[in-house]
Amino acid sequence: MTRHASLQFLSRRGFAWGAAGLLAAALAAPLPAAAQAWPDKPIKVVVNFPPGGAADQLARLIGQPLSEALHQPVVIENRGGANGNIGGETVARSAPDGYTLLMSSGGMVSVNPHLYQKMPFDPAKDLVPVAAAARVLVFLVERPDLPPKNIQEFIAYLKARPGKLSYGSPGVGSSPHLASEMFKSQTGTFATHVPYRGAAPALQDLLAGQIDFYFDPGIALQQVKAGKLRLLAVGSPKRSPLFPDVPTLEEAGLKGFDADTVFGFYAPAGTPQPVIAKLNAEINKVLAMPAVRERIAQLGGEAAPGTPAAFHDKAMADSQRFGAIIRERGIRAD
Repeated sequence: MTRHASLQFLSRRGFAWGAAGLLAAALAAPLPAAAQAWPDKPIKVVVNFPPGGAADQLARLIGQPLSEALHQPVVIENRGGANGNIGGETVARSAPDGYTLLMSSGGMVSVNPHLYQKMPFDPAKDLVPVAAAARVLVFLVERPDLPPKNIQEFIAYLKARPGKLSYGSPGVGSSPHLASEMFKSQTGTFATHVPYRGAAPALQDLLAGQIDFYFDPGIALQQVKAGKLRLLAVGSPKRSPLFPDVPTLEEAGLKGFDADTVFGFYAPAGTPQPVIAKLNAEINKVLAMPAVRERIAQLGGEAAPGTPAAFHDKAMADSQRFGAIIRERGIRAD
């Protein structure tokens, strides 16, 4: 499988089918002949972000054991751009036959409709949730040559230098960007936003000293352990088991701070329910594998098995939470 092969599944607020009863009925009902034959050829998973980011790593991690379970190759294809919309549209316009899927952050579904006045497709109508993969935490990291040694010192340092520091993100409206805006709003600080086409390029520039700090979705943690970056705080409701001594931003005084998102798989609307049910069951089995759970934990996340309906409900809750900060900060992507 090549490095630029890709995998992608998406979900969004207002999905027409969200009831858990539909999944139960699909599991109980006899499979139509077409669904019984599925899959009989390779499955393509579109990742709507560039290689190296959290979505890409999750797609590849889950894709291999999923391929073994389904007895067909799972091919990963990266189509980044427009905060996930390019890859999302690719899948939304694909045949609803179970052979083209999307792996995406929840932001394409729960955030992008708030960011764009007009989207090239409607996630609520054109995509359906298949399975959540992982709850992805964000970690506030800085260049190690900056003076602040902890989160309190960092906030004071930012306040004393409005507009003098810069931070990166995987793109306008990405969860790291929104985490940064939530942080600036609650601390009364200002720094310059530098958007990138994915998390990996932002991390590369942070390591090179081109930007000063970054809310990382887990891909920088090895650099933190190696001493190449300094971890200041966790942007989640609870501490990370990987860094039990690092406080959450809520503990640092930012009440209710929660920038976590759920990454997962989506399919084109109209994909047969038995196929959705089978994919959901097999992905949940993969997420129960100790090696997979351990790797997700190493990325700073948590495996998130569950039903399509639960995945949908999480997207709806995130839409309300992130929509509020987008409106407050006047964030627009177009």
